[in-house]
Amino acid sequence: MIVYLNGEYIDQTAAKISVDDRGFLFADGIYEVARVYNGRIFLMQPHMERLRHGLRELRIRTDVASDLPAIAERLLDENKLRGGDATIYIEVTRGAAPRAHAFPSPEVAPTVYVLAKPFKNHPEKYWTDGVSALTMPDTRWSRCDIKSIALLPNVLANQQAHEAGAFEALFVRDGVLIEGSHSNLWGVIDGTAVTYQSCGYILGGITRKLLLERAHEAGVQAREAPIRVDELPNVQELFLSGTTTEVMPIVKVDQQTIGDGRPGPVTRKLQEAFKQWRRT
Repeated sequence: MIVYLNGEYIDQTAAKISVDDRGFLFADGIYEVARVYNGRIFLMQPHMERLRHGLRELRIRTDVASDLPAIAERLLDENKLRGGDATIYIEVTRGAAPRAHAFPSPEVAPTVYVLAKPFKNHPEKYWTDGVSALTMPDTRWSRCDIKSIALLPNVLANQQAHEAGAFEALFVRDGVLIEGSHSNLWGVIDGTAVTYQSCGYILGGITRKLLLERAHEAGVQAREAPIRVDELPNVQELFLSGTTTEVMPIVKVDQQTIGDGRPGPVTRKLQEAFKQWRRT
């Protein structure tokens, strides 16, 4: 695979970063993952907007984002990925500097890494039959709106779910379902799709934003609102949204069946709408 690293297009096996890179030492950086359908990057602009938000919040130069869409397109060509599904991975760290907690002064050049690779999708039954999820306390920090590379709490939560035979871990804060370890969470209450409000406790997902803006095109009302754990018996449907999960139904949480145990009509409508949106 050909990758991009700090201005060069090189073989992935030759890509190296310094042991003094602050991404390695402090997780001082951010990342993005975009989906590619049939050789076309989906929703690249919103991904770039979120990446710039993260750069601003970490006070890393935002001009490094300017060439990223063109770099991603070139990597699709270099790796002959125009004919199928793939992902674009982008990581930007503050760069390499002697280890000290404060930002390096003078400023150093950020490390920029971009990878395009084939994507192996989840089994189709995940969308047709639904998946299970496991709840656990949200012990993360309060700036989850930054797509930080510091993902250890998410990794540990997802591993716990994996070991329990569940697809996703759902974080709970003050009795409220917040989001998944690598996805946003939605519930259907009185026929309306609801998802936790935008704030520092969740990552503003690109697919989440798309659903909030365009669900009405599928005849679905969508809004931001909390979903309490103790409300689960009355929730008609649950589903996840995300770049690689798309619109994925949840039919069981902590051994509790959601609705009638099958993907519901609202989820189905949004799945069909999403398929249409990604083609246009």
